[in-house]
Amino acid sequence: MIKPVILTGIRSNEEPQIGNYFGAMKPLIDMANSDNYAVNIFVPDLHSFTTEIDYSSLHEQTMGTLKKFVAAGLPIDNPNVSIYRQSYIPAHSEMTIILNNFTGFGEMSRMTQFKDKSEGKDNVTVGLFDYPVLMAADILLYDANYIPVGDDQSQHLEFTRDISTRMNNRFGEIFTVPEPVKKQHELFGKDQGLRIKDLQNPLKKMSKSDLSGKGVIFLSDDPEVAIKKVMSATTDNLANINHNPQNQPGISNLLQIYSLLKGQELDVTLNEFKGHKQYGDFKKTLAELVSEFLGDFQTKLADVDEETLIKKLESSEESMNLIAKSKLEKVQVAVGLRKVINGNS
Repeated sequence: MIKPVILTGIRSNEEPQIGNYFGAMKPLIDMANSDNYAVNIFVPDLHSFTTEIDYSSLHEQTMGTLKKFVAAGLPIDNPNVSIYRQSYIPAHSEMTIILNNFTGFGEMSRMTQFKDKSEGKDNVTVGLFDYPVLMAADILLYDANYIPVGDDQSQHLEFTRDISTRMNNRFGEIFTVPEPVKKQHELFGKDQGLRIKDLQNPLKKMSKSDLSGKGVIFLSDDPEVAIKKVMSATTDNLANINHNPQNQPGISNLLQIYSLLKGQELDVTLNEFKGHKQYGDFKKTLAELVSEFLGDFQTKLADVDEETLIKKLESSEESMNLIAKSKLEKVQVAVGLRKVINGNS
């Protein structure tokens, strides 16, 4: 029986924090361990060029990102799990060229992310404009059914559904149309980021874009540094350990983080601290938990065997190249770039 395909890209030039860990990494790893899906995890290194990066360290960052997923529990010995680099599969770029010619300029101009990222800038690249088409190629090459995307990527997923339906209507059933956003949310959960809030400003999501870093717990943080961040986290003057995101966003955020680290429901955490009034004592308990989590994760990260990881990468890339090339050739035949001879391109 063919398993449904889950496909997700993990950026190589980003430093993950605990919100990413609990909201994206862990749920995906849980699905990879469930054996109910074929899970394609790829590094969209070509997409990295749409933002300013340190080009000299891109390869090292790619390996570092993959190691973090292995340290978090990604089962790379599972044959249903594939990990690969986008740039190592030429079909991604070739499929994008074809899809570009069936995509309207107006469609791309209306993309919210493009408008937000290009507003007020003079050096806007074609790569940023074309981002959703390359993303569609990433998905359609592998007949992916499910793609865990946040709200900022939902529009791109809808474009993927539109372009695949458009091509199927014109040339026959050449693409698997991904499930709509509503069904994606049913599988992955609507709020995939779990929206862990910034420690200093609990009204906004914890984000890598926080330049000060004081409100963000990165997976690479020294445990002692993380302890200081927790102890200086914003709370309130109500002296009541209670989950009330509207009136007590700071302490509510810390309770959420504590529950995730303990692997328990929020209700259990609330019962554990029922009647407690001292925020300082709670922060100290949470800080020790964060320190323990980071220490354990960083130990596992240091123990990741790079040789084993590279073998998995090379094996997956060999398999993915065959799958992607087969789909690309099918499309090339459909649009007239190749002849069909005895049923083969």
